[in-house]
Amino acid sequence: MVRESAKKMARTYRVFTILYFLRTFGNFITTDMEDFVHLHVHTQYSILDGQSSISALLKKAMKDGMKGMAITDHGNMMGIKEFFNTSKKEIKKAKNELAAAQAKIEALQAGTFKRPEEDPDAGVSDEELLKSIEAQMPLLERRANFKPILGCEMYVARRSMKLKEGRQDQGGNHLIVLAKNEKGYHNLIKLVSKSWVDGFYMRPRTDHTELEKYHEGLIICSACIAGEVPSKALRDDIEGAEQAALWFKNIFGDDYYLELQRHEVKDKTIKANKETFGLQQRANKVLIDIARKHNIKLVCTNDVHFVEEENAEAHDRLICLSTGRDLDDSKRMMYTKQEWFKTQREMNEIFYDIPEAIQNTSEICDKVEIYSIDHSPIMPNFAIPESFGTEEEYRQRFTEEDLFKEFTRDENGNEIMSEEEGRKKIENLGGYDKLYRIKFEADYLAKISYEGAIARYGEPLSDVVKERINFELHIMKTMGFPGYFLIVQDYINAARKELNVSVGPGRGSAAGSCVAYCLGITQLDPIAYDLLFERFLNPDRISLPDIDVDFDDDGRGRVLEWVTQKYGEENCAHIITYGTMATKLALKDVARVQKLPLAESNRLCKLIPDKLPEGPDGKSPKMNLDNCIKAIPELREAETSPNPLMRDTIRYARMLEGNVRNTGVHACGFIICRDKISDWVPVSTAEDKQTGEKLHCPQYEGRVIEETGLIKMDFLGLKTLTIIKDTLENIHDSLGIEVDIEKIPLDDDETYALFSRGETIGTFQFESPGMQKYLRELQPNCIGDLIAMNALYRPGPIAYIPSFIKRKHGEEPITYDLPCMEKYLKDTYGITVYQEQVMLLSREIADFTRGESDTLRKAMGKKLIDKLNHMYPKFIKGGTKKGYNEKTLEKIWNDWRAFASYAFNKSHAACYAWIAYQTGYLKAHYPAQFMAGDMNSWLTNITTLTKLMDECKRLGIDTLGPDINESMMKFSVNHHSQIRFGLAAIKGCGEAAMKNIIAERKKNGVFKDIYDFVERIDLSSCNKKNIENLATAGAFDSFGIAREQFVEKGENGETFIDILVRYGQLFQMENNTAQNSLFGDFNAIEISKPMIPQGLPEWSNLEKLNKERDLIGIYISGHPLDNFKVIIEKICTTRMPELEEVSALAKRDITLGGIITNVRTGFTKKNGNPYGFVTIEDYSGSGEIAFWGEDWARWSGYMNIGNSVFITAFVGPRRYNQDEYEVQVRKVEFLGDVKDKIIQRINITIHVNRLDQNTATELASIMSRDEGHTEVIFHVYDDETKMNVQLMSQSCFALVDTDLITFLEESPCLEYEIG
Repeated sequence: MVRESAKKMARTYRVFTILYFLRTFGNFITTDMEDFVHLHVHTQYSILDGQSSISALLKKAMKDGMKGMAITDHGNMMGIKEFFNTSKKEIKKAKNELAAAQAKIEALQAGTFKRPEEDPDAGVSDEELLKSIEAQMPLLERRANFKPILGCEMYVARRSMKLKEGRQDQGGNHLIVLAKNEKGYHNLIKLVSKSWVDGFYMRPRTDHTELEKYHEGLIICSACIAGEVPSKALRDDIEGAEQAALWFKNIFGDDYYLELQRHEVKDKTIKANKETFGLQQRANKVLIDIARKHNIKLVCTNDVHFVEEENAEAHDRLICLSTGRDLDDSKRMMYTKQEWFKTQREMNEIFYDIPEAIQNTSEICDKVEIYSIDHSPIMPNFAIPESFGTEEEYRQRFTEEDLFKEFTRDENGNEIMSEEEGRKKIENLGGYDKLYRIKFEADYLAKISYEGAIARYGEPLSDVVKERINFELHIMKTMGFPGYFLIVQDYINAARKELNVSVGPGRGSAAGSCVAYCLGITQLDPIAYDLLFERFLNPDRISLPDIDVDFDDDGRGRVLEWVTQKYGEENCAHIITYGTMATKLALKDVARVQKLPLAESNRLCKLIPDKLPEGPDGKSPKMNLDNCIKAIPELREAETSPNPLMRDTIRYARMLEGNVRNTGVHACGFIICRDKISDWVPVSTAEDKQTGEKLHCPQYEGRVIEETGLIKMDFLGLKTLTIIKDTLENIHDSLGIEVDIEKIPLDDDETYALFSRGETIGTFQFESPGMQKYLRELQPNCIGDLIAMNALYRPGPIAYIPSFIKRKHGEEPITYDLPCMEKYLKDTYGITVYQEQVMLLSREIADFTRGESDTLRKAMGKKLIDKLNHMYPKFIKGGTKKGYNEKTLEKIWNDWRAFASYAFNKSHAACYAWIAYQTGYLKAHYPAQFMAGDMNSWLTNITTLTKLMDECKRLGIDTLGPDINESMMKFSVNHHSQIRFGLAAIKGCGEAAMKNIIAERKKNGVFKDIYDFVERIDLSSCNKKNIENLATAGAFDSFGIAREQFVEKGENGETFIDILVRYGQLFQMENNTAQNSLFGDFNAIEISKPMIPQGLPEWSNLEKLNKERDLIGIYISGHPLDNFKVIIEKICTTRMPELEEVSALAKRDITLGGIITNVRTGFTKKNGNPYGFVTIEDYSGSGEIAFWGEDWARWSGYMNIGNSVFITAFVGPRRYNQDEYEVQVRKVEFLGDVKDKIIQRINITIHVNRLDQNTATELASIMSRDEGHTEVIFHVYDDETKMNVQLMSQSCFALVDTDLITFLEESPCLEYEIG
């Protein structure tokens, strides 16, 4: 029976195949064509598998006259929102074209059509034009009624999505799931969300149970040959395939379809998967039989992965990237290259013999309803105290008429809109039912805002304050956002009062809100600083509020945890990000899979600039490969290169550029929803790069997520807040002083003196050399100067700084185009610095409304030409109406247009200038505590840490290594105002162990010696390795025992630490026994303390320092280059980290010095020549130099780890690639050998007016050392008379070492110069 059935199937299959080939290659193509709709389409959101851009797919579908199309990415709905938005835009455009065409037809038919002056249809009669437009109408109507179908190709677990037990549960059977209506869309997002959150196992998986639970409103297709039904058919499990099909039909009824595919590779010369078509035909036969037998409808699809046939090769390279294989790998995964977005005619030709499969795609499209996935804001309900009242009470107290009046009038009760406009406004806010909630929240917000206002401003409140608060509260209420402000103030208060998390004073335009200031959301008075609320919420333009909040780095996570617990884990999520193939990455990726030589790949990438040259409109073209090729001749040459690898790299990189490559988590974006987020948008998981934690994220990215109704908030971590917090703790611990950083005086002379000296290393945003230079010139003496500098010191407005400084000092006249402008430009000396100034002046000069002034600001900043052209006449008209000269108004307008693209948000500048002032204040008054706090935040950044330690030296602050009796967990300050390294920063010392040590020290006093230490600490948490690392790092140096005595093995093979730990354990055991004994310590055995080992090999200074650095990360008790510091800092022209960008040193002679920390050697594959890569470190950091062939043979004798070398070199072009540069070593010497030879003379200037007896005595003493060989010339200078006497010593030769240089640098009356 089974054999007969198999024979019958084989005969049917042969007939079926013959018919197909006759139809394909014969002359049987009919002129009739069925409507076809693509239902199985992968976009680039099928990450590293789909290569189709959504806009390109839509344009092709509409151009071909398709009724609609679906997108069904693998396991996700990440592209759905873009698909929905782009479709909406294209449909709207088509409807406008259709309306215009209809109007044109009516005018032509009525004989009233008037041709434009420049007539594109010149020479065509009205009758011919009418026929032409009528012929276009069907396609226009199709485009205007185009239907986007939202779907997903899901993975269905073979057993249960809850089972995750090896290969059988990885991935799953494919299934096409389409949303038929809004209910189906919400069921689909539930299925997809749960497949990620609960079912993920190699792939996001659902299962039959979930499909049955959420089946309503869904249309199902059986998918490709990896689907459950076809895959069983291919395994000859016909009965299983039939049962599976019947299960789906039983659940989904007539909305279940069996899916046919035919990917025949007709061109036998192309390299593609030619086996798939045979498998598809086998599966199709079974599917057709099941369909006929059980009355299940068929559809055909093309499993689209790219748009055009010519994209097949680019897609092939994408698959290589996805699988990590090279293009020439014969065993790699391949597609058939037939998976392009075929036209309706192409699909009709392929499935000519199964017309119902074509027709049913149209039937599915007709079933799909039109609905929107966007939503008004879904604001979480803030829990208002019952003592205030309830929402139900409000519903009883206020009528709908009361609400209508309140929400459609201004803050003073004046009518500002018609009844029809009012009804529309209320509808947009969610109707009266929603208005009751908004009013309830708005009234509570008003209550706590006025309470905060009294605390901020005192009683009675001024009219200005009351007017501002009333205006803001009214805007918040009538825009529907009071709940937003309640939620933000709630978690900010929790951060400050419950979680001990530092919160910034504000950020961005939210600082312009007086209500936010009264609520404690921000800390800067917007009225005092002329900060504008409408810069934040424009009353003329509905947009969601966006309050960004800075928290200290360490506390941000705790705040997010608090919010998640309060609003519910399923109601909160992070925001997903999509990493795309940027121009350079696309080139690199394609070059790699094609095996284009690395040197050529690097050369192409280096041709790509960071920014393209500006065009005639003053804008830089969009950064993409097409525009780069237009701008860069070398890329045009590569595009037409005779080398096919080079040509193809450019060609396919252009096609792949912009493709989504990976997902991530937004650094600060966070969503809080009233309901479960998966009720509204699909949820996936993404990995946090910092913690590795899997976080829940909506699958729609941040720029569009608010359109779906979800509320986005930004929780930012600001390192400077952590620094301030650590500094305040250091002040308290070392000095016993409590400093309230929010209440420090804004007129502190010492703080402004610090800024005026440019001594801003370590401060916030003011520490760059350029900023220091301008600060010294400006001599700031008020917070306004710092706000202005913060706004001006950036590309563009930086050119205004010299004029700003001159005007402040009266060196340049301050002028105003109109007298009324002085009111708003006085504080910035007549220069427009802030966007807020433009807004205020537009109101003052031309009577712009608050909303219009913000629209103007936005139009100027974003160069919205049409909007500016629309507002220009209003500005001129409003200004002339007030009596101002039109020419003057034109000048003001043009000045604003020139500057507006650079003008900065004053709210943001003011907040960050306030933080900068706080850091300056702390550094000026508590330098050691501030520098310790600063260094805590840069432990992993050796370059910055070294810079801060150098600043400590300049300030005369000692930075000491770890000490078991003084160190805290982090950098701290002792009672001598010295900075101590923290115990927790020593590698290999667990945090818990170090906390226990500090707790014991605080409880029972300092450790008297090493024996006292091991007798008292908990040796179960602080183990032998911890103690060894403490000893090696120098934490026990104060006990008078050398570091090597702890860790070097003695004659018995044991270290002193081994013996100490054993002694400590025995001591503690005996102590515990005695305490528990009836006789106390009467019978206790005295344990002798082990002897400190003697005669062990001593560590050299270099060995000691290197071990210290291995554990601490930096040299802290000294530096192996200290003896050569003057050469490194005064003679060497280049620092080692500069070698990372060696092209910046091109064609220059350079000298380098440092200590060798690593050497890698080998032999080249091509000719077996030796090479060496040498890592050299100086005070700034490290860099690597490559030595090849003869150069390595010549200089390798110097290249041993620990050697200190001085290198003379030239940065020249590479031998085999003239476009790249390398360090070409000319000479290598040991630093010890060149020191005296290079430093032949030192010039010392003595300022006699400042010279004291102690300095003179110490100078004489240090110069009298007889080891020196360097000639000394003294320049005795009188500051008052400007007299300079030069004295050359005949008998005194200096030893130029660290002691001399340190003494000269620390003596204010001495200066020196080498040479």
